[in-house]
Amino acid sequence: MFRMPSRFRAALFDFDGTLADTLWICIGAFQDAVEPYWGRRPEAEEISGTFGPSEEGSALALAPQDPEGCLAAYLTHYERMHARCTKPFPGVREMLSDLRAGGCRLGMVSGKGAKTAEISMRLLGLETEFERVETGSAHGSRKAEAIASVLAEWGIIPRDAAYVGDAPSDVRIAKQTGVCAVAAAWAASADLEALRDQQPDALFESIEDCRRWLCAPAG
Repeated sequence: MFRMPSRFRAALFDFDGTLADTLWICIGAFQDAVEPYWGRRPEAEEISGTFGPSEEGSALALAPQDPEGCLAAYLTHYERMHARCTKPFPGVREMLSDLRAGGCRLGMVSGKGAKTAEISMRLLGLETEFERVETGSAHGSRKAEAIASVLAEWGIIPRDAAYVGDAPSDVRIAKQTGVCAVAAAWAASADLEALRDQQPDALFESIEDCRRWLCAPAG
C-alpha cells in the first residue's frame, strides 16, 4: 500500500532517556565503579554532572588517578545492570518502522561511548534500526558536529531533518545545527520545565504523540 512521505527526510535520535530507559544504568554503573576510588558512593548528581563527554571523559573526571581502570569497571557494571533493561521504550520500534516506511532516513547521535552504545543496541535489539550511529568524545559533546556530518553525507538540508532528545542541551544543539528540535519528555528522568524553557519546535510527553507528529505526511 502506498504511503505518503513523512514530513522529514531524516530523523536523528539521542539514546539514553530517548530510545530507552537507560540513564539510571549510566549513573548506577558509575556509582559502583567510582565508589572504591572515593571511599563512598557518589550521589547521582555528582555522576551526571560529568556527562557531556563520553564515558571516557567521565572516567577521567571521576577517577583521574586511574581512568582506564574506572572505565573498565564501569563497562562491567553497565553490561551487568543492563540485564534488567532489555527493551526500548514501548512504541519506539513502531515509531522507527513508520518513519522508515515513510522514506525517512534514521540515525542515532548520542554522547555515549562506542562500547556502551554497542552494548545497549545489542541488548535492546536495535542494531539494525539505524543507518548511521554516531557516538561521543572524551573531550566533550560532539553532537552538533555529528548531526552536520550525517546530513552532509546524506545530502539532506537541516530544515528537512529532526533531532529528538530528552535533554535541554539536545534542544540547544538541534537549534544550533538548524534541524527541527524535538524534545522527548516521556522518560521519568526528563525535566519537563527545563525542556520547555529551551523552546523546542515540538515537545512530546508520549512516544505515540511523537510518532504521529513525526510520521505525518509532508506538507
